[in-house]
Amino acid sequence: MGNQGKNRRRSEHARRAQEFDTFVAGAAGRLLHTATLLTAETRARNPYARELLTAALAHTYALRERNADEDPYALTRDDLALRFARTAWRHHGGRGGPLAVLTPHERLVLVLRLYEGVEEEQVGALLGLPEARIRAVCARAVARVRAERRGPGPAPSGLGAASRGAGGRGAAA
Repeated sequence: MGNQGKNRRRSEHARRAQEFDTFVAGAAGRLLHTATLLTAETRARNPYARELLTAALAHTYALRERNADEDPYALTRDDLALRFARTAWRHHGGRGGPLAVLTPHERLVLVLRLYEGVEEEQVGALLGLPEARIRAVCARAVARVRAERRGPGPAPSGLGAASRGAGGRGAAA
């Protein structure tokens, strides 16, 4: 009976490993893009994003037994976001990515809210911030990206006015 139990455990382990491999094959591209947006690297050169994603996937794999009922994508995305938040101070300036004009905190909120579609309350809970703060940071980030896309324009005071206007209307969703 001992060998049968070991064989069953090995079989179950192999099945779960295969399920995780399938998850990674399907989700790794989007998760890597999320990580690349967070780090403000380019698609062609994103070593920090790859490092973050590898660590987040390893963490999800290690927790898969305890969190069998939870969505592995959400677990990985949340771990990726928290890892980025803890180390973002090292990567204040972007490296040419589309969100390089934003601070790491702004990139984190913007990517979770607009690219990943995570609700304000969930982002707030993940980052330990009130929903109003998430809304304000998201509005400011959108205004900064829009101003950057317009190119040379008004002085920085114009950016502050646009940011205040968007935040005052609560138009971050």
